[in-house]
Amino acid sequence: MNLTELSKEAEKALVPQFAHIDEVAQYNTEKVLNAFRAERVSEGTFAPSSGYGYDDRGRETLDRIYARVFGAEAAIVRHSIACGTHALTIGLFALLRPGDVLLSLAGKPYDTLDEVIGITGKPGCGSLRDFGVDYEAIDLLPDGTPDYGAIAAALDKYGRRVKVAFIQRSKGYLDRPTLTVDEIGELARFVKERSAAYVMVDNCYGEFTECKEPTEVGADLIVGSLIKNPGGGIAECGGYLAGKASLIELCGYRLTSPGEGTEVGATLGQTKPMFKGLFFAPHVVAQALKTAHFAAYIFSALGYGTEPTWDKTRSDIIQVVRCGSAETLVAFCRGIQAGSPVDAYVTCEPWQMPGYSDPVVMAAGTFTQGSSLELSADGPIRPPYLAYFQGGLTYESGKVGILSAAAAVMAAGKAGQ
Repeated sequence: MNLTELSKEAEKALVPQFAHIDEVAQYNTEKVLNAFRAERVSEGTFAPSSGYGYDDRGRETLDRIYARVFGAEAAIVRHSIACGTHALTIGLFALLRPGDVLLSLAGKPYDTLDEVIGITGKPGCGSLRDFGVDYEAIDLLPDGTPDYGAIAAALDKYGRRVKVAFIQRSKGYLDRPTLTVDEIGELARFVKERSAAYVMVDNCYGEFTECKEPTEVGADLIVGSLIKNPGGGIAECGGYLAGKASLIELCGYRLTSPGEGTEVGATLGQTKPMFKGLFFAPHVVAQALKTAHFAAYIFSALGYGTEPTWDKTRSDIIQVVRCGSAETLVAFCRGIQAGSPVDAYVTCEPWQMPGYSDPVVMAAGTFTQGSSLELSADGPIRPPYLAYFQGGLTYESGKVGILSAAAAVMAAGKAGQ
């Protein structure tokens, strides 16, 4: 198959999808810009602090901007949050107490939370289970929608012990559709009609893909990573939590210590890239979404199953390609790596990454290590051998990477014949 001709065919077919993405990016750019202007961002806002970080104007301003952008009462944004899993752990330990129940409403959360919850890992490592927090996951129905009957039964079973109803917006390493913000809002309403549980959303990969965020439709707390969507490819580390002020206060106590909370924390010169990254984020997310649509079209034409399909509106930046074999999955990731700006010469190999239950092959030719908004792909070496692709700081570079992956997969198929 001629990939050049297929590429032209894809872009012609994707005109309506790209136009919709541009509309969403315009709306979210205005929302971010309005927050910057309302909070009077100036050169002085970027000044670093050291030591305790008392009265750090930039840190406090960025917190308020995130709260405005996400329609929340308050927010915490810190470069010292190591990753999305760290941010989620802060939120979970802030809200849950011994005897409480963590109820996951969209199946098992992402693999890196297994040891945090206590699904796996050694007893005594400090998991939620070690602290007496129970856990249950409600799988989605076969069509990818929430199982409201099972959720109602679990809420009735545990009663007031359900402290956190957890919703993972994106699919993680599951083969399921991403939840839309409206679906999350309906889940939040359903839970609140039947319990006093906090609705907490893992918002990773979803920010700025729609015109609203889960905190605008009933979520009490949302959590994400700055080396994914809201960092805009510029923030080199960090995470955020946004939601009700009372919950953000608890999260601040977990982040630092009770009594100090969000009042401390030196920024050490990291504030400016976090501001700049948020400013760029709606546009860069749009580039990643276009790359995902393009990938779905190309690989569908090559005969591979995709989720979502190329013509579907998206609520996160992740694209699944159903590779069908370990060899094809590895070839896909090697092709992405070869089409990347950094470490393009490296050959990807599966390995046992910390926090994962299966060996994982990962392509990450990124300027920032682990940045999922940059061109990247990964997948666990287990059936049905799904490649999870995401990112592309620019559509043009993302397109190059996708065509590189397609060429690698086609070559691997011929070699196996």
